[in-house]
Amino acid sequence: MSKDFDVCIRGDGIVGRTLALLLARQRLRVALVCDPARASATPDVRAYALNAASRNLLMQVRAWPQGAGVTAVSQMQVWGDSDGRLDFNPTDRPAEQASGDQAALAWIVDVPALEQALSEALRFAPEVELMASPDAAHAALTVVCEGRHSQSRRDFGVSWTIKPYDQKAVAARLHSDRPHAGVARQWFGQGEVLGLLPVDGADAHTLAMVWSVPQSRAQELQAMTPAALVAALQQVCGDQAGQLSLCSPVASWPLTLCSAQRWVGPGWALAGDAAHTVHPMAGQGLNLGLADVNKLAQVLQAREYWRSLGDEKLLRRYERARKADVLAMSAVTEGLHSLFAPSDSRLQALRNWGMKSVARSGPLKGWLTRRAMG
Repeated sequence: MSKDFDVCIRGDGIVGRTLALLLARQRLRVALVCDPARASATPDVRAYALNAASRNLLMQVRAWPQGAGVTAVSQMQVWGDSDGRLDFNPTDRPAEQASGDQAALAWIVDVPALEQALSEALRFAPEVELMASPDAAHAALTVVCEGRHSQSRRDFGVSWTIKPYDQKAVAARLHSDRPHAGVARQWFGQGEVLGLLPVDGADAHTLAMVWSVPQSRAQELQAMTPAALVAALQQVCGDQAGQLSLCSPVASWPLTLCSAQRWVGPGWALAGDAAHTVHPMAGQGLNLGLADVNKLAQVLQAREYWRSLGDEKLLRRYERARKADVLAMSAVTEGLHSLFAPSDSRLQALRNWGMKSVARSGPLKGWLTRRAMG
């Protein structure tokens, strides 16, 4: 026998849990449907780069991780495939934003730490009930937060456009012989993007690696011994991050650019990776998903008293507000991928000239920093 709720959220990942907490603050009755496919015995080596908007949102719902689960980024260093380089510092931001804890450029958050913080916050949200099946919940509005492989999206008849990049992200944790000092580093070159993100706190020696490479290269990397993998890695990054060693299993997943034709319909809405995915090179995937649910919660709270939560015209306000931002970020990541993927020497010269030009342009560099900060 089904129970009545105001909203049923399908998918209890980070985006789904955050939405549940936002709606609970509005005193809405929420069914949060757990996804059994998320359970895994393999250690999760992922880490997310969160901007100030995402941090403020998670603090609002009392789900911001504490301690070593979050690391402030004090500097971002980006290299091209020649002598092009960009450095982003807190001084690139407006003075009113570059003080105290807000002086960080971004925050690197461990996935398990963030999920645990959200679970703890849900313990104090009696309006939210965890459920094993959506069939047990009857609600005026269903929000799909099941990720890119969502079955509910297919059930609602939404077409899903997929552009494969013929790339995989290879991820692992590394130990350096020196503290990371909160510096995030990224290398573009030869069709690959390597990111080394500081984790485990300000004084730690641990780095989260995300290496976007062609699929054939990903298979080679995963087949290597730890010593061979680190040697291949240091060929790209040199000693910029210190002498490295592998300290976790190696994970990988395919990279795609995906988008749903429609985000809303009568009584339902999509959010997060169920609605869109982008290349991870800009580190904005989760930021986009959290911005989705924040806007959706605002739209629902501001609805006319006579409108149902599932009113399609109401939900289209959310779709219109978010689609433009997502399309803009998709265009940025697609453009970067197209620029750095080819190995043509003329393009190499052009893109590294561009990096140097941005480095010399204070206003443009500041604008890029503010965009990345959300």
